[in-house]
Amino acid sequence: MKLPRFCYPLVIAACAILSGCNKGENQPATGTSNTEKPKIALVMKSLANEFFSTMEQGAKKHQQAHAADYDLLANGIKNETDLAEQVTLVEQMIARGVNAIVIAPADSKALVTVLKHAKAANILIINIDNKLDADVLKQENLQIPFVGPDNREGARKVGEALAKKLKAGDEVAIIEGIPTAFNGQQRRLGFEDAMKTGGMKMVTTQAGNWEMEKANNVASAILSEHPDLKAILCANDNMALGAVSAIESAGKSGKVLVVGFDNISAIKPLIEKGAVVATADQHGDQLAVFGIEAALKILKGQAPPADQTTPVDLITK
Repeated sequence: MKLPRFCYPLVIAACAILSGCNKGENQPATGTSNTEKPKIALVMKSLANEFFSTMEQGAKKHQQAHAADYDLLANGIKNETDLAEQVTLVEQMIARGVNAIVIAPADSKALVTVLKHAKAANILIINIDNKLDADVLKQENLQIPFVGPDNREGARKVGEALAKKLKAGDEVAIIEGIPTAFNGQQRRLGFEDAMKTGGMKMVTTQAGNWEMEKANNVASAILSEHPDLKAILCANDNMALGAVSAIESAGKSGKVLVVGFDNISAIKPLIEKGAVVATADQHGDQLAVFGIEAALKILKGQAPPADQTTPVDLITK
């Protein structure tokens, strides 16, 4: 059909609009225009844990110093075991069209499915703090870089510091985090490495789910069941606080030693007075920053997606 000449400009304009719409639909979420800042979502575990509130503060401070480079959406869950809430947070970030998600997963396996959805939406994923399960990632044909510390090595150093204050044959117990969390598994193994080398007797390993109150109850039961116990190795400082409280309530202060992991501010006075022998500093205020910086480099095409080992240091009196 032949159109009148006065219709030609209208047709051209309509084509241009359609072309622009199609371009927007096909553009990957990880791509940004020259004027558009990337949106990076930080999804953490429980903000009731000082470690993650410190992580959030560090990330926000970094974004404020680099406000021209990216926007930050920081989120956290209420408690360490609320996997459904963390899945919901990831889904919300997908819906908001972020360019990257930097996540400390509450579980090494349970979060893989929703992260696969994020990858399908062309969102870059950076895994921090708690490493995603390698076998599950392989099954889902996913490659997600991990930016974080060697938890087993850090826990081994903490365990070795404790072993120097014990003798072969002394009874010890481990309060681990969530058993399905990779970082919890690695810390337990690191503690076991040090205790086996030192010749200590491992009487029990029980889960404290990273939480102070839970660890307090677990420690109380262990102290009651094992009256000759000499030390409790806790997979994070939150649980170490609970263990110290249980030891004080049992009237065994100074008789049962404690170690932790994270170097939160609340643990430092206990290290100074000897209630806690040692902890490990994985630099919580910088851990999310390491992940954010890795994401920015990948988004800009300056680096390939790759694992990155971050510092972890032994802290004693």
